[in-house]
Amino acid sequence: MYPIDLVRPMADELNRVGFQSLSTPEEVISKLQENQGTALLVVNSVCGCAAANARPGVRLAIQNATKPDHLYTVFAGVDTAATAKAREFLIPYPPSSPAIALFKNGRLVHMIERHQIEGRSAQMIADNLIGAFNTYCN
Repeated sequence: MYPIDLVRPMADELNRVGFQSLSTPEEVISKLQENQGTALLVVNSVCGCAAANARPGVRLAIQNATKPDHLYTVFAGVDTAATAKAREFLIPYPPSSPAIALFKNGRLVHMIERHQIEGRSAQMIADNLIGAFNTYCN
């Protein structure tokens, strides 16, 4: 588990733009399973690709006119029980952090795994998400 002082700035980066941090399995269930509309879930991470690509890409994407109704995040290595529960909603995809998932009416409809984040620019990740938002968030 990472020290909270180390990860707070990384978590705050998403919280400042409207993401709600989910820190318990019960919160994850409540927000993802029973959710109507669209929800974006970011599995946040301390790794370099989260800072250089994933978080900036997500921040760019949610500036799009069409975006999810709800924005959630769990932090791998910090909110371990919440992250484990969130990953159950991401099956059949293997555990990945960072990862970005879009849900519509509680169903996973779009997934970006770590291997799709590494080596891609924040703008490429944003473009991927904006395409998904335009498809599922209307």
